[in-house]
Amino acid sequence: MAKASMTKKFTLSTAGAAVLAAMSLGAQAAETEYNFGGYVKLDMLLSDYADGSAPSSANIGRQQYIPSITPVGGEGDDLTTDFHARQSRFIFTTKTALDNGETLTGHIEMDFQLTPDGDERISNSYNPRLRHAFFKYGNWTFGQTWSNFQDLNILAESVDFIGITDGIVFNRQAQIRYTSGGFSFSVENPETTVTPVGGGRIESSDTVVPDITAKYTGKSDNLTWQASALLRQLTYDVSQTNDDETAMGFGVSFGAKYTFGMDDIRASITTGSGLGRYLGLNTWNGAYVDSNGELEAIDSTGISFAYRHFWTEQLRSNVVYSRGWADNDNELLQLSGDMTESTQRLAFNLMYSPASSLTFGAEISQATRETEAGIDGYLNRLQLMAMYKF
Repeated sequence: MAKASMTKKFTLSTAGAAVLAAMSLGAQAAETEYNFGGYVKLDMLLSDYADGSAPSSANIGRQQYIPSITPVGGEGDDLTTDFHARQSRFIFTTKTALDNGETLTGHIEMDFQLTPDGDERISNSYNPRLRHAFFKYGNWTFGQTWSNFQDLNILAESVDFIGITDGIVFNRQAQIRYTSGGFSFSVENPETTVTPVGGGRIESSDTVVPDITAKYTGKSDNLTWQASALLRQLTYDVSQTNDDETAMGFGVSFGAKYTFGMDDIRASITTGSGLGRYLGLNTWNGAYVDSNGELEAIDSTGISFAYRHFWTEQLRSNVVYSRGWADNDNELLQLSGDMTESTQRLAFNLMYSPASSLTFGAEISQATRETEAGIDGYLNRLQLMAMYKF
């Protein structure tokens, strides 16, 4: 969804900012402006799990599309209906003018999506989760926000939480980023996901070296484009050797958005070795443990496409498609058994905004997951939404 606008503003004097512990970097704040905004969103989902049983109502796949959990190889259709307001969001920002001429900005953003606590039995109570928490000083960004490897411009307008999930980089994490013009560089929190012998997933926190990214964003007339690169170290303490085994991971991503009139086309391609959690919400792990107890990176690729057409100023439609796949080599399959080879999703939606702060939407989609053994499964979904931005 598009970023919510923030319309509630007020300013405080230096004394007032101090009382509220406004951020400063050793420089006296002259004035702090506070902005509060967000949105309330109701999602209504009718899901048809065509090749297996639906997950429980507490499963994250019942709130939004998660490529890796589409059931495969089952019998019969399993229909479910879910209503939730968990995507509703709060955004709080500050902007402080410092007496050294710099501007200090802060940003905290929270919603209730994907939190493990809460259920649908009585009160539907859910804990808030942290999405963004960062501040900017000069060319520097410190805190948790979108990975510098990600391209925000290619995100499609979707009723689903993400829409083009399968083939894109989608990641928020703590980092330090430097930006100058169209160039940006970052060091970001490392985390390795590993496929052990027998399959499954192990989340390794053994990595010492942070993930490193570089990106360039360019614009020419109606075309906005981005090229980014990722370099990372994959590390896991393998039981066979009792040592930290390492492998190098890397990736490149290209994305573009072309606007003509009110309409636009967005597309991207991402590929690399050891991408793991960066691609398709971690459908594929970053590496696996081979027969010698060593770590081997897994190759993966993703693509996305979206076309938005405005029928009127208030009514528009989007066609979105995304696909991701991995090159699971023979040794990995022999050691760990059958696993996901590819996932994809095709969707069409209609969005109607009678006012800038109010949007209603309807989306139909079909998602597919296929394993290396050729076993597949389909998730057909109708999703409706009503959203009020404030």
